[in-house]
Amino acid sequence: MDPTSVFDTYWRFAAERQAIYFRRLAGHPGPWTSDHILASYRFTNAYRAADRVSQFLIREVQYRDDRPTSPRELFFRTLLFKLFNRIETWKAIERSLGPISYDNTDLDAIVEVLDGLMARGERLYSAAYIMPAPALGHARKHANHLALLVRMMDDKIPDRLHQARSLRAVYDTLLRYPGLGPFLAFQYAIDLNYSNLLDHEEKSFVIAGPGALDGIAKCFASTGRLSPEEVIFWVCEQQDAAFAKAGVTFRTLFGRRLQPIDCQNLFCEISKYARVAHPDVPGLSGRLRIKQVYRKNTNPLPHPMFPPRWKVKVDTTAFEKYTAVTGHEAGLLV
Repeated sequence: MDPTSVFDTYWRFAAERQAIYFRRLAGHPGPWTSDHILASYRFTNAYRAADRVSQFLIREVQYRDDRPTSPRELFFRTLLFKLFNRIETWKAIERSLGPISYDNTDLDAIVEVLDGLMARGERLYSAAYIMPAPALGHARKHANHLALLVRMMDDKIPDRLHQARSLRAVYDTLLRYPGLGPFLAFQYAIDLNYSNLLDHEEKSFVIAGPGALDGIAKCFASTGRLSPEEVIFWVCEQQDAAFAKAGVTFRTLFGRRLQPIDCQNLFCEISKYARVAHPDVPGLSGRLRIKQVYRKNTNPLPHPMFPPRWKVKVDTTAFEKYTAVTGHEAGLLV
């Protein structure tokens, strides 16, 4: 392994991005950081499960007390939400059709709702992922995605995944379906694993997406013969020593250390951050600027919720000690 200067920034970025998260939870009015890159552009949280969309998925889609909890219902609601990955789309469907469930929701009616949103010029899909449409005989992308979901339900995928013995087995099953490449199949496996449908350790499996591959190339001049996934596992194992070496304090997610999925995401984010912080390090993509500008949302963050089996104790009384914004704690200012 031959780390570059970007690898040191990787850990500083993770620490400051996590500090921003805690400052927001504490109700700090802002600014939440003195790092001008983090203040100017959009970056995901250090922990994937803490992101706004993941929090909505966990709280409103998977763990609502008034929703059915059978494997097929958990699978159906999770995949329906993640196919679009957009909170506003989910809310629009429920406003029109009521609480979504596989047994009581007409899929043709969902198509009609989505057709209506498109006719009004509203977006259906998040910009976070590229969502290729499987060719299943429909003219519109969203109708093909719903047809894919119907095929999965007809194939009894929820029951098969519920019996899967590993996160890798879940991934392999999803990967067989059209339109789901390696990156999406892995992301969906992680999303399903938040719910009670599955019960696998996140540390057991990871797939490097295109952004992570770019980030790895920027962080290491050489990784020897290690695969990208092996690099991610290695980095995850090194986190405590790496933060100490970088001279920064990283506050875990209420005791939960970074998992491989989080380190994978951080490689995606550092690939973007380095376009400004390390413009001399080209990576694989050749991209030179960050597209998504940050627009400050002053609304307080809702009380976070995580899968109960994680046993993460959210201690809101500890937030106050994370509110100071010195601008130098993570040493990111460039």
